[in-house]
Amino acid sequence: MSDIFIRVEGRAGRITLQRPEALNALTYEMVLAIETALDDWRVADIDLVMLDAEGDRAFCSGGDIADMYASGQKGDLDYGRQFWRDEYRLNAKIFEYPKPIVSFLQGFTMGGGVGVGCHGSLRIVGDSSQIAMPECGIGLVPDVGGSLMLALAPGRLGEYLGLTATRMGPADAIFSGFADAYAPEAVWPDLKAQMILTGEIPQIGGPAPAGVLQARLEDIDRHFAGETLGDIVRSLKADDGEFAQTALKALNRNAPLAMACAMAIVRRLRSASSIRQALDQEFRYTYRSVAQGDFIEGIRAAIIDRDRSPKWAHDGPEAVKEIDVSQMLMPLGAHALNWEEMP
Repeated sequence: MSDIFIRVEGRAGRITLQRPEALNALTYEMVLAIETALDDWRVADIDLVMLDAEGDRAFCSGGDIADMYASGQKGDLDYGRQFWRDEYRLNAKIFEYPKPIVSFLQGFTMGGGVGVGCHGSLRIVGDSSQIAMPECGIGLVPDVGGSLMLALAPGRLGEYLGLTATRMGPADAIFSGFADAYAPEAVWPDLKAQMILTGEIPQIGGPAPAGVLQARLEDIDRHFAGETLGDIVRSLKADDGEFAQTALKALNRNAPLAMACAMAIVRRLRSASSIRQALDQEFRYTYRSVAQGDFIEGIRAAIIDRDRSPKWAHDGPEAVKEIDVSQMLMPLGAHALNWEEMP
């Protein structure tokens, strides 16, 4: 079985991720295959594009980063950079696509899965949906255009979700702007069949099971409005409540430099008008991330040795200096993303 199944059915172009044993993690070949299909379907006789995945555990748990680790260990900086260039171009194409794109987001939708599944016209979640941007846990910033969604989330949710990697159930994903509609997963086959037959987007109603983020927004805004990452940490330390202490534990686990840069990117994008601005900011960090070292160490600790004890470049969130953030987010000049390749 191929990792991805691309075909036209009725009025729909269909893309199904088929790596359920790997939680449908995206390989480089899958990224290129999705882009090729979208390019072909711009002028094809279809009305919409449908994205879904096999298995009940995940729509897409992220990018398959084992190859990035292997290349980084060899000192090869080019493989990761090319992967991100092509992946980010795909993310922009999904966001800007001229035909409706509908995604069905069961189980885990994280990292690279957000970039494929959460930039379309209709993003459907069900009871099993868990959406998150966990990149800071492996030394990266929320990328694949996710930083724009974080920037546009209510209040200081963007900082909170990006720095803590908190998982969102269906109601929270809708509230935060990562999804549009809830439908019980038992009716998904009927929804798909209707769209394939008619090429039209159906009305999907009904509230999702209650979430938690809206009720926590006051605490989130109070603690995550600090000017620096250190300010946020100090605010959380001063509050012995369960919410603050849980958030503080998350911040103490994740890569300090990645969190400080993620915070800076989210705040820069609050006035953004295009996903390309977000991808440009993200690429400044990811381009430099393999050489900087936290990313390779994060992968080692999470998926290679699985000791969950990464040795980050900074001793803690309060150790990151403004110059450290500036160096990671400086313009890339001739190495920046080339949007001339876009339609």
